Amino acid sequence: MTEKNIILETHDLRKDFGGLVAVDAVNLQVERGSLHSIIGPNGAGKTTLFNLLTGNHRPTAGTIIYKGQDITHAPLHRRAHLGLGRSFQITNLFPNLTVLENVRLAAQAMSKVNFNLLKRADSYKDFIKRAAEVIELVGLRDMMLMPANTLPHGGKRKLELAVLLAPNPEVLLLDEPTAGMASEQVPELIGTIDTVRRQGGKTIVMVEHNMNVVMNISDKITVMNLGRVLAEGVPGDIAANKTVQSVYLGELYGDFSSLGSDHGG
Repeated sequence: MTEKNIILETHDLRKDFGGLVAVDAVNLQVERGSLHSIIGPNGAGKTTLFNLLTGNHRPTAGTIIYKGQDITHAPLHRRAHLGLGRSFQITNLFPNLTVLENVRLAAQAMSKVNFNLLKRADSYKDFIKRAAEVIELVGLRDMMLMPANTLPHGGKRKLELAVLLAPNPEVLLLDEPTAGMASEQVPELIGTIDTVRRQGGKTIVMVEHNMNVVMNISDKITVMNLGRVLAEGVPGDIAANKTVQSVYLGELYGDFSSLGSDHGG
């Protein structure tokens, strides 16, 4: 992996909450175009690390570099304009607006065009076109004119992904994308995420608790425990790591060696 292929990285990142060290000297490198998962048991520090990357928390020490630029203290809106887009565990949508309107507003919000409440919505043709393209990509074309609050939970997660994609970020930061989903809905959403990455050339950083998902879709996995990086590697290596199994995979989810063994990266 050459240095020029690293799109997002941290150096000795640390976050204290009073006397608690939630993230301790974490060095992370995310390769451009990859899907990089961050996993760990409850209290491992993965959500805090995620919130440091997105700008929701300010680090106590260390640096965050995005495309060679120090964004350690950049506010959320600045990171969004630089090309970092994040999702949340809880869907954050306009429930009474249609799928199309939700995505169109997201595309418009990141543009230089000011909101004009007196201007007809259909005059924003470029934003509508972009919204329609993204809605097609995530598989919601048939639900485009439905209010967001009428979508099933899996549909809302797809809509959230579309809202995230509308401004065309380079890096997608996904926080538990399968949270609250029925098991039969998960493969379709994960397939959508994989399609987005391949067709759109996106880099994805994902915090996820579903080990079947993590093992079968990730290019690289970072395992955290007690605020530190416990292990890092491709799924096969992580699944076969005895330390990881004893601390996390083996204890909570059983042996996943078979899932990761045929995934080379």
